[in-house]
Amino acid sequence: MKRVLITGKNSYVGNSFTDWVKDDPNIEVYKISLRNDKWKEYDFSTYDVVLHVAGIAHQKETKENEHLYYQVNRDVTIEIAKKAKKDGVPHFVFLSSMSVYGVETGVINEKTPLKPKTNYGKSKLEAEEAISDLASSSFNLSILRPPMIYGANCKGNYPKLAKLAVKTPIFPAVENKRSMIFIDNLSEFIKRLIKYDEVGLFFPQNVDFVKTSEMVKIIAETHGKKLILTKFLNPFMKLFKIHTVNKVFGDLVYDKSLTASIKDYNVKDFRTSIKLTENVESKL
Repeated sequence: MKRVLITGKNSYVGNSFTDWVKDDPNIEVYKISLRNDKWKEYDFSTYDVVLHVAGIAHQKETKENEHLYYQVNRDVTIEIAKKAKKDGVPHFVFLSSMSVYGVETGVINEKTPLKPKTNYGKSKLEAEEAISDLASSSFNLSILRPPMIYGANCKGNYPKLAKLAVKTPIFPAVENKRSMIFIDNLSEFIKRLIKYDEVGLFFPQNVDFVKTSEMVKIIAETHGKKLILTKFLNPFMKLFKIHTVNKVFGDLVYDKSLTASIKDYNVKDFRTSIKLTENVESKL
């Protein structure tokens, strides 16, 4: 039996993981809020794992909120990890991000340098570096750097594309590849990581890379909409900001050589994952 403490009562990944393992007799999940300092008085010693998923993401970065990224994503992470170690928790799992590379297009492999460009990516990397110093034979550390996470009620770029998919009759037929991970696949990955005490740096992703145009077409089909993919629109994409085009249509993948030792966590194929994601009327 693994007793897992999740930091962040309202986190998307934390709540999804809780739902995913609710019928698993080998995992018990508990959650605490980090919205005030009461957690500092909480006893972590009864838990086998601390799953730290709380943080700030999917917000427009400004000078006014810059400090919050470092305060929440870095400083609180360090405090949580130190407390977990002090209280004798044997395993700490930290949800980081692909953003630590600062890469908008290309293939990320073991030689790709860590050069985050955003406060989100910088704060995540600084948290990684700080808690790595805490790792020991009695304090196992697992760091996850997932690519874009999608699923029912997710935030970020996916819901924007989903809204577009049901409104537009045509979409650019661009041949690109993106690493993504469906929330159920990520939850299964975390479950196996916890069960088998996997330690190290991990890059969970769907087994197949995603083509943006194919994803949008499947979303449209799920809602009974016909969407035509055409290369006629491709030249007009130069009119948009390069950053926007790269984020939607550029190649950005984890090299398959980074595949983790954890196997068979892709429990839902891509088409099924889209259908499950879109089975929520309130999203659109």
